[in-house]
Amino acid sequence: MRIVLVTGKGGVGKTTVAAATALACADLGIRTLISSTDPAHSLADAFDVPLGDDPVEVAPQLHGQQIDTNEQMERSWGTIRDQLKDVFDWGGVDSLTAEEFLVFPGMDELFALLEVNRMARSGDYDAVIVDCAPTAETLRLLSLPEVLSWYFDRVFPTERKIMRAARPVLNRFTDLPVPEERMFDAAQDLFGGIEEMRELLGNTSISSARLVINPEKMVIDEARRTYTYLHLFGYGVDGVIVNRIYPDEVDGAYFARWREIQTAHLATIDEAFSDVTRLRLRLFDREMVGVPLLRVMAEELYGDVHPLDDLVASDPFRLNSQGEDVVLSMDVPFVGKEEVDVVRHGDELYLSIGSYRRSLVLPDSLRQRDVSRAHLDGGHLSVTVVER
Repeated sequence: MRIVLVTGKGGVGKTTVAAATALACADLGIRTLISSTDPAHSLADAFDVPLGDDPVEVAPQLHGQQIDTNEQMERSWGTIRDQLKDVFDWGGVDSLTAEEFLVFPGMDELFALLEVNRMARSGDYDAVIVDCAPTAETLRLLSLPEVLSWYFDRVFPTERKIMRAARPVLNRFTDLPVPEERMFDAAQDLFGGIEEMRELLGNTSISSARLVINPEKMVIDEARRTYTYLHLFGYGVDGVIVNRIYPDEVDGAYFARWREIQTAHLATIDEAFSDVTRLRLRLFDREMVGVPLLRVMAEELYGDVHPLDDLVASDPFRLNSQGEDVVLSMDVPFVGKEEVDVVRHGDELYLSIGSYRRSLVLPDSLRQRDVSRAHLDGGHLSVTVVER
């Protein structure tokens, strides 16, 4: 099983690249699903076929779906939402306002990922290609499983115990709707799915991200940041696809300058992403819509390169011993020392890069050790923990 998350800055052509990648897999006889988690779905437009929440065949060995987050939300959140609405109603909050309060930022992305997890574990497919939202939304999406798992591990069990003990007393003295066990059961199922999803997407031998970029300065800069933040949250990048390169037959004085600019940007890309596979795709002279044209695109993009086996991500997080010390290492390219912060708090190690933070729960073997130093060198962050 492989999961490939295709992402990039809005407008770089990630949906057509994702579609071409899925088609390349299917043409090799791999049972493939391409799934869109982008709220602004355009996957159906790329294949020129209707797509909905349920996967449908778009080519031999290839199914496609555009995830309906409202449907997924009702399935996973409905029981919890109804219980919380009862509390709002009791407090005099009108139903429309209550509905707005009960839809939190990031919920759309979360339930889309839960559907990806369900499809990946269904046994119906050998590869799931995900057409993700533009990079900012993708980063928020991929950080959610870890944040919510933290809440579930530390807060949720305590809340459930408190409510279990307090429910008989509250029912005797107030008509306040008290959360029932079925709400906690629904929450247990929800967080269980989140934990499954985190394990699946965090396994670099199964899941990886693939960046689509154009040879343009702003796009390259954002791709660098995305590359770093993906590593921060433990997601490996298996390749960079450079899309819309002017072909040799494009000539004339007007395009000569553009080709010169692209040539410089292509050299920058090769240098910046030298540790992963880089593939190039020319700017076509038409819109690449529909299976026949997407197949042309796939053949030109991958050629003799296997779209799965030949693009492999390495684990950005490592744990090594150096004598009696233990070193936690992470690849964090393209950042300076002033952008990185490492803080130990209790049994957790907080890593911050820019505006993003990750909490790492230390294994039992390291909890009795102290952090002695954090060192950033050549895009590699090393945190040394020593015996007390």
